[in-house]
Amino acid sequence: MAQAPKDVIAGLPANARRPLEKGERYVPVVPQEAVLEVTRRSVSLGLVLCAVFAMSAAYVALKLGQGIEAAIPIAILGIGYSSMAKRRSTILENVFVQSIGANSSHVVSGAVFTIPALYMLAAEPGTGVAQPLVWQVITVAFLGGCLGILFLIPLRHNFMVEMHGKFPWPEATATTEILLSGERAGGQARVLALAAGLGALYDGLVLTVQAMAEQINFKVVWLGKFMESHFLKFALLNNAAIVGVGYIIGVRYAAVICAGSFMASWLLVPAIYAIGRHVPEVLAPGIMPIGEMSIDQVFKYYVRIIGVGGIAGAGLLGILQSLPSMIRSIGANLKGMRSQDQRARAQVPRTDRSLRGSVTGIGVVIFAICAVLFFSFGIGLSQAFGYALAATALVIVIAFLFAPVSARAIAIVGTNPVSGMTMLTLIITGLVLSKMGLSGGPGMFATMMVGGVVCTALAASGALASDLKIGHWLGATPAKQLALKFVGTAVAAIFCGLAMWLLSQSGDGFGSRSLPAPQASAMKEILVGIFGTAAQPLQWYLFALGVVFAVVLRVAGVPALAFALGMYLPMEINTPVLLGGILSWVVQRQREGVAAELVEARHQKGILIASGLIAGGALWGVVNAALGVGFGQEKMASLHLLSAHAFDGPLGEGIAIAALVALCWLVVAWAKRGGR
Repeated sequence: MAQAPKDVIAGLPANARRPLEKGERYVPVVPQEAVLEVTRRSVSLGLVLCAVFAMSAAYVALKLGQGIEAAIPIAILGIGYSSMAKRRSTILENVFVQSIGANSSHVVSGAVFTIPALYMLAAEPGTGVAQPLVWQVITVAFLGGCLGILFLIPLRHNFMVEMHGKFPWPEATATTEILLSGERAGGQARVLALAAGLGALYDGLVLTVQAMAEQINFKVVWLGKFMESHFLKFALLNNAAIVGVGYIIGVRYAAVICAGSFMASWLLVPAIYAIGRHVPEVLAPGIMPIGEMSIDQVFKYYVRIIGVGGIAGAGLLGILQSLPSMIRSIGANLKGMRSQDQRARAQVPRTDRSLRGSVTGIGVVIFAICAVLFFSFGIGLSQAFGYALAATALVIVIAFLFAPVSARAIAIVGTNPVSGMTMLTLIITGLVLSKMGLSGGPGMFATMMVGGVVCTALAASGALASDLKIGHWLGATPAKQLALKFVGTAVAAIFCGLAMWLLSQSGDGFGSRSLPAPQASAMKEILVGIFGTAAQPLQWYLFALGVVFAVVLRVAGVPALAFALGMYLPMEINTPVLLGGILSWVVQRQREGVAAELVEARHQKGILIASGLIAGGALWGVVNAALGVGFGQEKMASLHLLSAHAFDGPLGEGIAIAALVALCWLVVAWAKRGGR
């Protein structure tokens, strides 16, 4: 009969994070055979949280160009539910809640960084690109997630057992500590829930009720008007979710992002305007003479392209840096494919029972059949069957080569260079399909669908490696983790696709100031360059300048991707990120007479509050989009407390400044109670 492990678990064994001596064996926290793992509670709660965080992560990624890590807040929520239920969950049940729910992050990363490029291209006249249907987006995300899982199955033993203690696993370590400290984290789950409610309420007052300005331009004070008179701007988006992202990112990384934004808005924009206003002709990709443009127009038509080049350059530099690791990982994958079946047939303990290596072989065959059918009939390549075969072959080969790279990157630094590998995938796929004769809109559509599947597969491999390490340390059954990953991927794909479709139907669309989708914009420019649509010499000069910026930043030791994201994203999105980073610094700063343990407790509580703001605010962003689609703008306008003029005028801005100051004070004061 299944039983729960002991109530108090002190921590991981002493040899959990170091290489094992000869003949030494790692015994996980829960080595017993009969322990509750996969239950109705763990599966249902994991799937619900997977759906919620898939929608939240999609919104944040489209806003900021980077996903949110859902593993820690999901682990905390799982433990919190356990503390309120009649029966406390076992630690392994909580592992499965976290493992299933965490599918939301990697599926979103794969789909949101690629597919919005097709929405952008479809909105441009003359490209010939069709807008993707919601079922196509869901299929791309599901196929990619499954492929990433399949290619990590043969690597599990190598990463978890053979390489035990040789990688730091930063993300897995943090999540494991949360799961081990379940009693403490269970109480903090209420903090996370309250913060989520606060984030939803705050952003609802801004987006839906319009009780205050959404963007603060500081025109109510002297600063905004003075800067605008000198062709400069200083703006801040009034958004609780983005402030929460900045808190978790930290002040250093947030400062790098804002530094890119300040250089773009305070150096490049005025410099281009100062020179361009003396040129009476229209310089493509602009639509009017530069002398007639506003600050936002100069940024949109010229400076953002430099940022896109910087994002692409940073991604490709990441690939070059990963080449040695890539070669080692490919060898490990080939070795794992040969030996997995032999291990599966041997008598092994529960904590090392994985899926047979034949599952990968059979699964890849099924995937290939589904992919060929999808590329043939799902996206309209049925008249040229060779294109579908080529696209499927490219997906399988590239994912096989890069999946272990993603897993190794997560194991070493906790960061997955998925955007750079996806850009390389687009270049290879685009060149192959264009040489085969596929061109124009169909060529771009097919290439991006291939990129979407590969990007999701690589994100899935990295995230799965981290989840398997958590299970290996704590004693989960690998075969059950792997099997349920397919179920979680399906749910995440469905809700990510729905969220993306809802957001595409609201506002100005992807690529706009409200939903910049920076990673997808970089992918779009690569497609345009390969297939030759609307490529102007000046545009490519600006793109190349961004690549040069990325190289210089890498040489200088500055995080190139963060700086380039700052150059691409509008200033008003980056400044609340910096504000959140400053709040994190205020909470963490060490003062005389304050114990280091108390400071750390305050910081951890601040992370919980910030995670709640992100989840609540981002989820309300999706809800607001759904309300706009369902009820229409006229009915939505009846909810507005301020008129359009007052909303954007001094009154709306004054209320927004006061509310944002109050929010910041509340976050700091709430976090500083972490030691009590």
